[in-house]
Amino acid sequence: MQRYFPILQWLPGYKCADLAADLLAAVIVTIMLIPQSLAYALLAGLPAEAGLYASILPLIAYALFGTSRTLAVGPVAVVSLMTAAVVGQIALQGSIGYLNAAILLALISGLMLLTMGLLRLGFVANFLSHPVISGFISASGLIIAASQLQHLLGVEASGHNLWELLQSLWQSRHDIHTITLALGAGSVLFLLLVRRGLKPALLRLGCPVSLADLIAKAGPIITVIGATALTAWLNLDTQGLRILGAVPAGLPALTIPHVSLALLEQLWLPALLISTIGFVESVSVAQTLAAKRRQRIDPDQELIGLGACNIASSLSGGFPVTGGFSRSVVNFDAGAATPAAGAFTAVGIALATLFLTPLIYFLPLSVLAATIMVAVLSLVDLGAIARTWRYSRHDGLALLATLLATLLTGVTSGVIIGVVLSLLLYLHRTSRPHSAIVGRVPDSEHFRNVQRHAVETDPALCILRIDEGLYFANTRFLEDRIYAQMATQKTLRHLILMCPAVNHIDASALEALEAINARLQDAGIELHLSEVKGPVTDALRNSDFLQHLSGRIFLSTYQAWKALHDSLPD
Repeated sequence: MQRYFPILQWLPGYKCADLAADLLAAVIVTIMLIPQSLAYALLAGLPAEAGLYASILPLIAYALFGTSRTLAVGPVAVVSLMTAAVVGQIALQGSIGYLNAAILLALISGLMLLTMGLLRLGFVANFLSHPVISGFISASGLIIAASQLQHLLGVEASGHNLWELLQSLWQSRHDIHTITLALGAGSVLFLLLVRRGLKPALLRLGCPVSLADLIAKAGPIITVIGATALTAWLNLDTQGLRILGAVPAGLPALTIPHVSLALLEQLWLPALLISTIGFVESVSVAQTLAAKRRQRIDPDQELIGLGACNIASSLSGGFPVTGGFSRSVVNFDAGAATPAAGAFTAVGIALATLFLTPLIYFLPLSVLAATIMVAVLSLVDLGAIARTWRYSRHDGLALLATLLATLLTGVTSGVIIGVVLSLLLYLHRTSRPHSAIVGRVPDSEHFRNVQRHAVETDPALCILRIDEGLYFANTRFLEDRIYAQMATQKTLRHLILMCPAVNHIDASALEALEAINARLQDAGIELHLSEVKGPVTDALRNSDFLQHLSGRIFLSTYQAWKALHDSLPD
């Protein structure tokens, strides 16, 4: 039971000190989460209250099923953008069909995550390499920022990628609303100043680091309160400023989305992408924070926890959620001791939904847009392109391709292109693995590349080191490498395949080794293996390759050198 309900691990030892820490963290995160929830719901193209609904039951679900003590679950920018991109192609924004599709998307994502967790398929996320994630998040940040320019300028614009958005904004350039622009630009400037200058100023005044950091993160709250009060006082909504308007008060009713086969066919692949990206983002944050306290998380159980969160979100009229970086860091810095802090945050959001919604009636949409823009632009890291390119051309190409594909084609196709390209580049790289002819370092048992070191060699002996597992994609390369060496080294009598880096030999590679062994034997050359790992040897014993091997398997390359070199005539 503790495996699937981690709450049973920490709840029996729950103390009053934990309660005080969790309550304090919950108050701080609640204050931060309210404007974020509203903003990300609008980003997803949904009514503002959907963001609040998605921040109640999911947090309780994570407290029951999650393994991180400090992860804060809820709507996040990238997943909200993906939701808008997917659902916007199915139904018209503002329609019942749009809301139903978003709720169903959360349900499908939750069921997928739950199933993956029960099957212990957390490794699936490994197919999203870091360069692909980096390029996708940077591109998503730029698209999100561009999508919020319409609210910042008070114009109408639409588009599923950066080019379409910029075109639409350019066509609406003559409709810019001055008051909206002034309030939105002022909010952006204030938020940037708070983010970059408030914390150093507080530290200079002697404020503790943790408190200064929390106050600096409260910038969006101050902005929302100030802009809402100013709009109500000056009646700016009567002068064309778009405001949030009436947000229904009360807790969400439990709902079940309408399901149809056609809708499932349209949503299953986007749901899988959203689930995988949300899981990767959430687990990365959770592992980082857990390491700071010498705690650990269970990735497979995190799949179950996030699955439960998304199912709970769909049942309460919400949209896909995951662990958020900024609010999790705030939760951590505020001293959250257990996942109960998330449950207390859910209570705070529920109370806000019941009693505080009238207070945000005059909240300007341009201010919400400003909070989103400042938040997501911190995710954009264009410098990663140059850094990654310098280190690895393959990874740099994958990052750049994902970035451009996401910007030009949209978020869903962008991440698919990135993943496919990463796999193709991996296949290309491993299809031509690094290999080297090695010789013995004089007076030692070490063997090094003949092109890099002054080593001893024997014209009748060749030692070929392969630095990659052998599988179907590189068998042709191995054969060509060995046959080329046969043609070059005319006096060759023994060929040693040095395998310290060979972790796997698949059936195709086994057939290639059998063919190589037969051809070498026909040429009067013995094939030997050295430094073969135990699991690889076990696999070879399950075949008849070792029975037909013309040479021997040596424990070390030095033993092979001594045995074969000494046996050769002078």
